Formats: sequence, C-alpha cells, structure tokens
Amino acid sequence: MGAWVFCVSIALTDAVNLINTCHMTSVINDLERIVGKAHLITDDSKYSLAKDYTKAFTPDPLLILQPGSTEEVQETLKYCNLKGISVVPSGGRTGLSGGAVATQKEVVLSLSRMNKILEINETERTIRAQAGVVTKQLQKAASEKGLYFPVDFASSGSSHIGGNVATNAGGIKVIRYGLIRDWTLGLKVVLADGRLLELDNACVKNNTGLDLRQLFVGSEGTLGVITECLMKLTAPPKDLLVSVFALDSLENVLKLFELTRTMRLNLTAYEFFTQFGLKKVEEHTHLPNPFSNYHPYYALVEIEKAHDADLENLEKFMEKGFESGLILDGVQAQSSTQAEQFWGLRENIAESLTALTVAHKNDISLPMSRITRFCQELEGLIQKEYKGFEVVNFGHIGDGNLHVNFIKPPSMTKEDFFLYAKKADLSMFELVKRHGGSISAEHGIGLTKKPFLHFTRTPDEIALMKGIKSIFDPKGILNPGKVF
Repeated sequence: MGAWVFCVSIALTDAVNLINTCHMTSVINDLERIVGKAHLITDDSKYSLAKDYTKAFTPDPLLILQPGSTEEVQETLKYCNLKGISVVPSGGRTGLSGGAVATQKEVVLSLSRMNKILEINETERTIRAQAGVVTKQLQKAASEKGLYFPVDFASSGSSHIGGNVATNAGGIKVIRYGLIRDWTLGLKVVLADGRLLELDNACVKNNTGLDLRQLFVGSEGTLGVITECLMKLTAPPKDLLVSVFALDSLENVLKLFELTRTMRLNLTAYEFFTQFGLKKVEEHTHLPNPFSNYHPYYALVEIEKAHDADLENLEKFMEKGFESGLILDGVQAQSSTQAEQFWGLRENIAESLTALTVAHKNDISLPMSRITRFCQELEGLIQKEYKGFEVVNFGHIGDGNLHVNFIKPPSMTKEDFFLYAKKADLSMFELVKRHGGSISAEHGIGLTKKPFLHFTRTPDEIALMKGIKSIFDPKGILNPGKVF
C-alpha cells in the first residue's frame, strides 16, 4: 500500500508540473504575440531586470515583457487581468523602496522601449514623452529648445519620466520648483483591464470635477500603468552660482538656511552633507575637498543671478554668515566645471556609501523646525540601542528632506546588521511620527515601508486608499503587495 501511495504521489506531482509547464508555455506564446519574441525575456537576465536599488528582496519574476506602444500595454494588461496574472510596472528601477521588485512570479512590464520624445510645444512650453524616456534625455530635449525641465536628482541619467511621475519624484530643486506633481500637465494611463485614460488636457485651468490625473502621480504603479507624460517646461535660470560653506553643527546648517531667506537670496537649491560623506566621496570618486581641512557639516548653496542685486545679496549673506560665526569657511565655484565638482560632493554620497560601506538607507521628511531635535534624539537612540551603528545624514534640507543612513559596524555580519537596521527603522519611524514628519519623502512606500505606513497615514486614510485601489484594479493584479 505504501509503495502504491508513493507511486500515485509521484504521478500527481508529475501531472501538476506538466500542467504548470503547459500553462507557462501558453502564457509565453500569448504574450509573444503581443510584443514579439525579441521583447519577452525568460532567461537568467530577467532577475536583474526585476529589482530596484534595494538589496533586501530576492527577485523572482515570471518573465520580463517590453512593450513598444500604449496599445501593446493595453493588450498585455487586458490579457493578464483576464488570466489573473500579476504585473509589476518597471522604469529605470532607481527607487529605494522595493516598488519595482517582482518577488512572486509576476510579469514585469518594462517601459524601457517606450523611450521617444513625441512633441515639444514651445508656445505652450510643454513636452510630451513616452514613459520610458530617461529624465536627463527629457531635460536635454527641453534645453535644445531654449527651455528647462527643473525636476532633477542624482539618478536623472537612468531614471525614467514615467517612474518619476509614479513616485512623485522631488530631488535637488524642490525648494525653488516643487515636486514633479507640479510639472505634470497630462498623462496617458492604462488601467488593469486594458482601458485607456487620456488625462492630457493641457489647460492650466480645468475646474471640471475631480482631477484623476493627480491620483496616478505618486501611486507607484498600483492604480494603472503610465505610458505617456505631458510635462510643463519653463525658462532656464540665468547664471547659477554655487557655493559650499563649512559649519560646525546641524543647528547652524538650519540657521544658515534661515539667513538665506532673511537676506533674500534667489535660492535654487540648499543641500547639506557631513564630513563622513565628504570623505567617502573623495575616496570613491577622487573629487577634491574644496577646503584645506575637514569640518563637521557642509551646506551647498545655489542661487540664480538674474540681476546684479542677486550677487550683492550673496555677498552680504556671506559677510553676515562669517560675522555671526555660522560659516567657518566658504568657497564659491569659479567655473562651471568647479560648480559640477561641488555638486558631485553632494550627489555622489549615496553611490559612494554603497560602494565603500554596507549601508541601510532611509528617506524621510520633517518640519524644518523639528530637524535638529529629531537628529539629536535619533543619535542618542542609536547610540543607546544599536551600539556600533554610524548614522550618516545628508539631503535636501531646504525642503525638510533627510537621507538617513545606518552604516554597518566592522564587527557585525551583513545578516545581523540588516536585521538590526529594520528594528532601528521602527524606532526611527516612531520618532518621525512624534515630530510630525513623513516616513517617505521621495521614494514612496513600495515593499520596504509598507509595514510602517500607519506612522504617517491614519487608519481612515489607508482604508480610503485601499478603496480607491479596488475601484481601479478590482482583481489586484497591478504591483500587488506594494504600499498596502
């Protein structure tokens, strides 16, 4: 009897495997008919295309699909919705929240082939682009027409405009120009069942009910797949002056920011970083330290010199900063090359930490008035509860955005470090909540921050968001398990 049961078990297992294989073959054949054989990937390269910058999740996609048009996206989603196949939309995969990671045999819908600039309207100052256009490519296309797309960040050379919109990207110019939400005029979005929403009325004033377009900005691919974006452009800034100032405390970094407002600087960016970050960038990129020695904190200040008064205000600001003791040392870029080097000291920190250390990254925001107190309390908490951890902060402090990095102690294994880092996250997010901040400033929720959403959103807000999700994607096939 035992042998007979064993033989039947083998037979059943073989039968199930055969059914699964046949089903997989059928799915592949059906999807190939939509996008073409050359644009469906099932070999081992699919694993690298099914993850973002996060390291905490093991990718396990069913396959990678690379549609070439909105119509192919429609056909793909219509098919997957009918078959109950989950889909993970994917752009440049530069996020840090696990929002583009496929871990449960999903179809990864990569928009990388949809990379065309479709139209630039110089009169309306707009640019229409497919979702797979790289951000820097869009910026360059605007610049060639004498216009300017101001949303910018360190990953602009690899991020996609569709992904920028889907995560409501911010970056280094938010203090002057706002978030990408402020520059999104229209979208084409494919819903889970294949229907197309053309939310691309370019009118600045369009007060006709609910603005569905805004629902998709920051939705992380959970409500629909963005295939085209109509973005606003503006006139380029005139002469940008970049300075780096050395300071002795985070409190003085914030006081110096207050001084930029008092002295009416025509500010376009205000960033900060620490001695630790500067040294790692020096080691990794060989960019020179602009000072003869090191200081605890640095502020990068960029202003637009549109008028002579802007330069006069900068000189008065520097004089006041030195007189008050806020500024210990300072240097102003004397060329565009040096300005790029100064920006490199700030923008290469994340890459340098990844290359030279084992770091656990976080992206939070706080009211400006609470940043100093928050950082002091966080340092004390980490020193007490997570001995050996180094806390390294940098970021867009002019808009309250901190990038908080925990660095692995030399004596700790990676496995133990990431385990403890997750516990430290919980402690930090409780602190963020007490100070009225947000657990995610730029990179969204994805997988990494899903368990902590309640620290920033109330139960009623989360319930309403889930309800909206069920309206747009009743079967739950779009980016399942993300955010909620």
